[in-house]
Amino acid sequence: MNILFLCTGNSCRSQMGEALFNHFCGDKGKAYSAGIEKHGLDPYAMKVLEELGIDLSPLYSKTLDDLSDVSFELVITVCGHAHETCPRFPGEARVEHHPFEDPPRLIQGIEDEEEKLKVFRRVRDEILHFLQQQFI
Repeated sequence: MNILFLCTGNSCRSQMGEALFNHFCGDKGKAYSAGIEKHGLDPYAMKVLEELGIDLSPLYSKTLDDLSDVSFELVITVCGHAHETCPRFPGEARVEHHPFEDPPRLIQGIEDEEEKLKVFRRVRDEILHFLQQQFI
């Protein structure tokens, strides 16, 4: 099964979904991520993934155009904007909406690096918990 995690900028939540699924649920299928736009990889998101021993080398910011040759069975939108603007997918792609809070927005105004990482870890763990409930 090919799964797509879709969000606005493909920098944080969708990247976490892709990496966490492939690391912990890879026997269930292959995950990809994309955004409505490309915003680059969020360094805090990458740091909290790396803390779990996840290989970051396959990750890069992309849009749906970058994945046009991949057919998806499941599309998971992880933010409201992506859900509202989600395109139609050919074939049997099922679209589900599972919103997660946006860590970069949540850390605005926080100066302490460890406090910022706590926010990213919490959202990472929420995504992992969701994946464990759905796929493990």
